[in-house]
Amino acid sequence: MSGGGGLCSVDFEIFGHVQGRYSYTEREGLKLGLVGWVKNTNKGTVVGQVQGPEDQVREIKEGSPSSRITRAVFTNEHDIPRLEISGFVVIKCKW
Repeated sequence: MSGGGGLCSVDFEIFGHVQGRYSYTEREGLKLGLVGWVKNTNKGTVVGQVQGPEDQVREIKEGSPSSRITRAVFTNEHDIPRLEISGFVVIKCKW
């Protein structure tokens, strides 16, 4: 990312005691003015993507204070000219 305060996008996977924490991501993302999606996986992680102003994306990357995160992997982080997603979606999986 350029660090210039523009828009960016990042994919993530969060490991640890994080199941059910997708609601935090949605709530905090909306509060910060971000867009994206999030879902629990059947392997016990949370995955998703967020987009928005670089400073706010950086802030949400800090995570939920009530989660016990053992590892957070951020990939495909890049600047974008405009938001590619509308709103914030929690994808509920049925395994």
